[in-house]
Amino acid sequence: MRYGGKVVVVTGSGRPKGLGQAILQRFADEGATCVVSDIGSGGDGLASSADAAAVVADLETRGGKVLWQPCDVADEGQCEALVAATVTAFGRIDVLVNNAGIGFVMKPMLDTSGADWDRVLDVNLKGAFLCSRAAARQFIAQGTGPDGIAGRIINIASQAAKSGFPHMAAYVASKHGMVGLTRSNAVELGPHRITVNAVCPNHVTTGLGAAQNEYFSKLLGFESVEAYLANMKAKNPLGRPGLASDTAAACAWLASSDAVYVTGEAINVSGGEEMH
Repeated sequence: MRYGGKVVVVTGSGRPKGLGQAILQRFADEGATCVVSDIGSGGDGLASSADAAAVVADLETRGGKVLWQPCDVADEGQCEALVAATVTAFGRIDVLVNNAGIGFVMKPMLDTSGADWDRVLDVNLKGAFLCSRAAARQFIAQGTGPDGIAGRIINIASQAAKSGFPHMAAYVASKHGMVGLTRSNAVELGPHRITVNAVCPNHVTTGLGAAQNEYFSKLLGFESVEAYLANMKAKNPLGRPGLASDTAAACAWLASSDAVYVTGEAINVSGGEEMH
């Protein structure tokens, strides 16, 4: 129960079987108080209030306190309100995981509109900046804890933060930008005893991942999604695609006292598929 007394906020965590839920499950299982946050409007791959309620209910069965706080991370005021609501409910925040992201805009670069670009960058990159700034201000106000750290910021980037992929120009650019934001913030926030790191998973078949499976299996000429996934498995050194629990485990380590001297890193969690 190493996270007993700790408060963990994960954006984009309001969908059952999503990456955000898996991250919160890992922290909840180790005693953390959890804040579930998502845009909460439903439709177009977004979380609904019923989705969020299911995530909250699951976390409550794990024994911890849970808060549901809707937040559109592209909205500056809502990001500030997310941190304020967390502090009002629990008195503090210890870990922010910037997980909210749009990965369902898949089309050729030549067909990608300015609105498509803005939508992805606003959520994936601007959202991470706005939430990080709000959390960092609270971390600084709180001061350092027993391990000498005031707070942890963990950005969920992607293998697409290291390598290019077709038909995902905005997504790839946003994730590369997230690594740059991670490094810049690590340098700037280090003196305040705040660590900032990124996790770069390879493909994980969540609800969003399933949509990507459908799209790319057709784009790359596979006869079925199953054949596409078999190829993905075969080319991975460890012989399987990523699991949400793999990313959750990396987050749990980065937020632990074992990682007090780790900041500014973009850690691959890809079974060896991504090595740079």
